[in-house]
Amino acid sequence: MTRGQLRRMAELAREEGVGVRWEDARGGASAPLRTVTALTPALRRARRIVIGDPFSRYVQLLLTLAGSAETVVVDDGTATMEFVSQLARGERLVRWHRSGQTGIRGARDAVYAPVSAIARRRLTPGPGRNIHVFSSMPVEPPPGVTVTPNDFAWTRSRFGPPALTRGADLVGTSLAETGVVDVEHYIRAVAELARTYGATRYFAHRRESTDKLHRIADELGLEIVRPELPLELIARRGPIGRTVVSFPSTVLHTLPLALAGTDVRVSACDIDPEWLTDGASPRAQSFLAGVTGSARDVHRLRSAPAAGP
Repeated sequence: MTRGQLRRMAELAREEGVGVRWEDARGGASAPLRTVTALTPALRRARRIVIGDPFSRYVQLLLTLAGSAETVVVDDGTATMEFVSQLARGERLVRWHRSGQTGIRGARDAVYAPVSAIARRRLTPGPGRNIHVFSSMPVEPPPGVTVTPNDFAWTRSRFGPPALTRGADLVGTSLAETGVVDVEHYIRAVAELARTYGATRYFAHRRESTDKLHRIADELGLEIVRPELPLELIARRGPIGRTVVSFPSTVLHTLPLALAGTDVRVSACDIDPEWLTDGASPRAQSFLAGVTGSARDVHRLRSAPAAGP
């Protein structure tokens, strides 16, 4: 989430009676050290640690300081699927789209490897160490890991039902920014989806580049929406299109749950292998296909019609 989304979620948490302490580890050069120093005593004392993205280097660093016997991973991202799989195979924690990378990023990963290794041990169940996962993503946990499904019951009770528009909405992805999909293929696919389904709005992913979003707005005429809250909450509050189209991403799993009981149809557009860049991870196609294939209650579109050059 963006900082703005985190602040809005913090407000919602306070409204629900949850105490929130705000720490910004990216607020300047000295912020990480200051934040870690401030949090260390609480981390040492805590009986239970609840974390988000287990691939986050900052989260992994904090895990090395924690002395708790119980760790809960709360995450509805596709990274959760990869995290549980890597944990089951005893592999080091590496995001799927960075697998096999070399160069500067690969060197950085190598330098950070000792911290990541300690974090992985802290996330591995064992005597006196309990690991729980709370997620809407379909995962097969290894022995010793407990999974509690997130069915978005709180979201449905807190917001909506939403008003529905006549058209369709497109959900953006950062696959071009992470070097997985060629940006020209991506924009052509978005154009074809918008024409085919009558989409007028494009919900931007937080990591999408400004240049790409400008092109989508200027060349395709789509309204760019930068959600102030996670998309599941935005969709539940409405208004939202009767059809929501997304490339392989988390929302294929979360939106059907958040929008249960409405007439919204969530559709998945597969990634054509020809859209992948030369530098994409060898696992990219199979991983993305797995994200789409394991999604329940979605209409599968295969790939964008006529998205070629």
